[in-house]
Amino acid sequence: MSHSVVHLTSAGVSLLLRIHPTGLPEVTHWGRELGELTPDELQIACIVAEQVATSSGPDTRHALTIVPEHGDGWFGRPGVVGSRDGGAWSPRFTVVETVLDGRVIATDDTVSSGAGRLEIRARDDWAALELELGIEMEASGIVTMQATIRNTSADPYRLDALRLVLPVPTYASEGLDFAGRWGNERWPQRFPVGYGVHSRESRRGRTGFDAALLLCAGTPGFTFRHGEVWSMHVGFSGNHEHSLERTSSAAVLGGGELLLPGEVVLATGEEYRSPVVYAAYGTGLDGVAARHHASLRARPHHPRSARPVTLNVWEAVYFDHDFDKLARLATIAADLGVERFVLDDGWFLGRRNDRAGLGDWIPDPAVWPNGLDPLVSLVTGLGMQFGIWVEPEMVNLDSDVARAHPDWIMRARDTLPIEGRNQQLLDLTDPAAYEYLRDRLSALLSDSRIGYLKWDHNRDLVEAGSGRDLTPAVHRQTLATYRLMDELRAAHPGLEIESCSSGGGRVDRGVIEHTDRVWASDNMDPLDRMRIMTGTGLLLPPELIGSHIASPTSHTTGRTHPLPFRAAVALIGHLGVEWDLTTAAPEELAELRGWIERYVGLRQLLHTGEVVNGDRAGQDAVVRGVVAADGSEAFYTIIAAEHGPDSTLRLRLPGLDATSRYRVRAEMPGMTEVELAEVDGIGAYGLFSPVPMALPGGILMTSGVEIPALRPETAVLVHLERE
Repeated sequence: MSHSVVHLTSAGVSLLLRIHPTGLPEVTHWGRELGELTPDELQIACIVAEQVATSSGPDTRHALTIVPEHGDGWFGRPGVVGSRDGGAWSPRFTVVETVLDGRVIATDDTVSSGAGRLEIRARDDWAALELELGIEMEASGIVTMQATIRNTSADPYRLDALRLVLPVPTYASEGLDFAGRWGNERWPQRFPVGYGVHSRESRRGRTGFDAALLLCAGTPGFTFRHGEVWSMHVGFSGNHEHSLERTSSAAVLGGGELLLPGEVVLATGEEYRSPVVYAAYGTGLDGVAARHHASLRARPHHPRSARPVTLNVWEAVYFDHDFDKLARLATIAADLGVERFVLDDGWFLGRRNDRAGLGDWIPDPAVWPNGLDPLVSLVTGLGMQFGIWVEPEMVNLDSDVARAHPDWIMRARDTLPIEGRNQQLLDLTDPAAYEYLRDRLSALLSDSRIGYLKWDHNRDLVEAGSGRDLTPAVHRQTLATYRLMDELRAAHPGLEIESCSSGGGRVDRGVIEHTDRVWASDNMDPLDRMRIMTGTGLLLPPELIGSHIASPTSHTTGRTHPLPFRAAVALIGHLGVEWDLTTAAPEELAELRGWIERYVGLRQLLHTGEVVNGDRAGQDAVVRGVVAADGSEAFYTIIAAEHGPDSTLRLRLPGLDATSRYRVRAEMPGMTEVELAEVDGIGAYGLFSPVPMALPGGILMTSGVEIPALRPETAVLVHLERE
């Protein structure tokens, strides 16, 4: 035997690798757990799965490796693309050392382990390159991959791409990813997997409204709860790509950073490290989501404290910052049970509209003659945390910092890039610009007792060049942003940061390593938010997704919705309010207080349990819920968006313990008993009885419960507790 075999398995997932001494590691299985296998059986499993030599192909079998190589006879896209002035363009790496959790693996060893981390060091002496691979099977069942390439030549090496891939079976013949635009993010799209490359590239310098988020391949007709699904996510907030490629011999999911021309040129001894690529296999989309949620919740720095109810004042005041109005908002909010008050855009020097002030992070004395302290003192005196909006990476030309330092503005030529939202990009790769911004924000945090930053990012990166040679710098700018966030958090313990980017334009597992939640979308219209929250929730758990109860009339779509509908859609998330509460009627405020109390009572369950989605099967209601890890409790929202042809709805409540009996309590918020009785007899139905029903989990999941059809834009809340 001239190769080693490593079998990693956790949470029902197996990763089987064959590591050749003359090549990179080959994945012969990624997917459903293989079970307990002997060393001989693992060897056989590798042989059965190997690529075979075919007519008119290479005379020897080619290994499809994690970093595919053209020299191995792989005619898809290679993993490493680059050259040294036209040379070293087809590297062929040889494994030098393989280490599993600190143990060196011999070249003829067969190892079966649970979760674990594999470190592989390889080199190509001819190309004068070294490659290090980190492959980890997490306890969650997610496989993470990251690569580092190093130039050992005296001559520079230009790297154009470094992609990591995993194989998927050819019977995974249906694909899914996401598209979108501002205010309409995470729009799912399905497609048949054909021959060639399905590539989703983001060149926006940020994740993007139209980002793939997850690129999935699955068995035909896979749903939230059924079918096998393989998925890939690139954890990076700059330019990146996801790809699903099928050739006549194999199919692979892959991803990596999308590098601009000449963006990475490695001098002697220099190295480039790829983003982390997250690969998740599961039963249905819920199975994939559960793995990401478990992975994120296992991090030592994952938010553990109760996620505070947040009031953001943007849609209440916009740029019109008036102390008396803000004080009234704060007083009402505190009385309702709001726990964090966030002052949005418009507080700093010259900021009366979106054409000036970015970069001058000083309270405007024309609006705040005594600084922010009077408002901060009022808010904190009412028992709330104080947060503030910033957009650190951006600058307006009409600002003191831009006038003093025009060389701090990113560009690709001697003229400025086109503007977006009347702003340009501040070059954080310039040490002087970075230090200015770090020190200014740090002073703001120290002076004003601010514990929360809503960190916005309102434009795509166009011609983002840096330095005297104006070389492309999206890669360095992204890493500098991460570093700035980390430095501020380290200098100000307890500081929390929200990733906002014109709404949901920066949602990925790269930025969430440096922040505490994301803003899913500027669109809070509940009809749209149902889909946006569901899509975002395939990657992030509810406690990391800002979800606010907004104004009665949506500022984005102009549609008007009743409070129970708006609140029910927002509930499974990190709840907040974005509404001019000074205009709300007393009865609306009393109703809103009830929703906040409901969230506070449920958030331990919502932010620790498993998120589940019902398969609609053509019915006109969306079922979304959270089930406690031990199956003892569950909460579901049933949202009716349309007025369909069915007179009754049979609804399955997924994710329960089939062997347990549950007390079932249901309510239609906003309806009195008299009104409920008038809705096609729904008031007489057992599900809404004042005395809770008790039903086995197996029945609730498989047979379900039948209810009369709901009126459009209404919601049913169902709370289950084990007897």
